[in-house]
Amino acid sequence: MAALQTPSPFAGTARRFVPRLRYLLLPTTMSLSSSIVSSRSRDGDGEQPLLPHSSLEIAGARRGLLAGFDSLRRPYRAFPVFASNRHVETIFAAFTRSLPTVAFRRECLRTPDDGAVALDWVSSDDRALPGDAPVLILLPGLTGGSQDTYVRHMLLRARSKGWRVVVFNSRGCASSPVTTAKFYSASFTGDLRQVVDHVLSRYPQSNIYAAGWSLGANILVRYLGEETDKCSLSGAVSMCNPFNLVIADEDFHKGFNNIYDRALANSLRAIFKKHALLFEGLDGEYDIPKAANAKTVRDFDEGLTRVSFGFRSVDDYYSNSSSSDSIKNVSIPLLCIQADNDPIAPSRGIPREDIKANPNCLLIVTPEGGHLGWVAGDEAPFGCPWTDPIVMEFLEHVHNETGSTSKNSVANEPQGVPKTSVPHLSEHVQG
Repeated sequence: MAALQTPSPFAGTARRFVPRLRYLLLPTTMSLSSSIVSSRSRDGDGEQPLLPHSSLEIAGARRGLLAGFDSLRRPYRAFPVFASNRHVETIFAAFTRSLPTVAFRRECLRTPDDGAVALDWVSSDDRALPGDAPVLILLPGLTGGSQDTYVRHMLLRARSKGWRVVVFNSRGCASSPVTTAKFYSASFTGDLRQVVDHVLSRYPQSNIYAAGWSLGANILVRYLGEETDKCSLSGAVSMCNPFNLVIADEDFHKGFNNIYDRALANSLRAIFKKHALLFEGLDGEYDIPKAANAKTVRDFDEGLTRVSFGFRSVDDYYSNSSSSDSIKNVSIPLLCIQADNDPIAPSRGIPREDIKANPNCLLIVTPEGGHLGWVAGDEAPFGCPWTDPIVMEFLEHVHNETGSTSKNSVANEPQGVPKTSVPHLSEHVQG
């Protein structure tokens, strides 16, 4: 349902605690690194393991291509301190994962309904990269944006491979401007469609790809299903996707998950508070006080989101916004990565049979990982999520399959789409 954000009341405590935690975990980190090197040495002696490793659940018609991915040569092993508890791994990643420094150039786009979204580009890429470099659009989770650690780590990895990267910040997220009485929803794909078209018009010689997390993944897969064989993207990756929002909502109100629910409701209220004046005096079924004082994500969706997007009730909104129904219509290469113990995107909601039936889709399910955690791999516990190398190996494989000639340049040239076809609000540089 959502991407966990660090609850602001505890942010200062977390920052003071992190240096001490790094010191305490250093011996474990060194020990784990040694075992990884040792494992690689054994592989190099000619004893090639079966790939992908049996610790991972793999499904999909093209699963064979994963056998060549270096990142899947070893079993999935969560960092020892966190392997036994999904909540510990989820919260640890949200609080203590390192935040890479990135200089952004912000571009704001006006939408047809007079709303606005913010695109954050790496400020130096216009000069550093060729015009036909592949472009990766990143879609963060609920209330997430270019300030999030998992987003920046993925950005830097793609950039290190020569890819151009842009973060799509939804309305109100990462200080994206809000100019109408409307935010965004799990099934609203209009803004993403405009962003894709804009990126294509700006880089007509490039292949365009997208990767989304949590709610951003749900929106991305919905978009792929709607576009079917007309999709302008060349490939996509979905991570921590709740898929079935009815199931996700059921689990969101159980036990420890209430902590995430309250934290995300706080983040939604904070965004709403900045723009409350836009929502004054709305007629109809809006319950603005309920949204403004929401204690849960469901309260916010009932009071505001479902009304803004024309749903009869919050249950109608969840049941008709799930991306699980979109998988069968996906017509481009799509990799879905999930954690079996994800507390926010339940494993039982994964549309396994539809993924298996669609020749364009692949599924990887890790035994642990929590939600947006995946504290495993060479850079654990403070570096990038375990997923990042796999994502890039998949995208590079798809890009190499596609070939050096961009299908987008061929498709767009007859249309004569000018680079200025999408209205702009402003551009500025942010850190």
